[in-house]
Amino acid sequence: MPINFLGAVDKKTGEVTDSGHDLHGRSFKGKILVFPHGVGSSVGAYTIYSLASHGSAPAGMVCKKADLTVASGCALANIPLYVADDTEYDSLADGEQLRLPA
Repeated sequence: MPINFLGAVDKKTGEVTDSGHDLHGRSFKGKILVFPHGVGSSVGAYTIYSLASHGSAPAGMVCKKADLTVASGCALANIPLYVADDTEYDSLADGEQLRLPA
């Protein structure tokens, strides 16, 4: 499910606060966040940066489409971003240990 970083994430905890989201109530702090793409305004990039400033950012992100918000947010916050093809993305399981390519 896509993520709206501006409206669905607590910047201080990294917890997904959108009650309609599959990850509701879960924190991605220090984990690799896997999601198809971001949604919402470009201000979401600053939310991603704010997550890093609060020590609540994911260790990395994996998505199918690197939209402008996610790509610029990861660049600002120095968060590794990997764009997976459909086969790679669909093979990932919740809780699986990942290592992002350098």
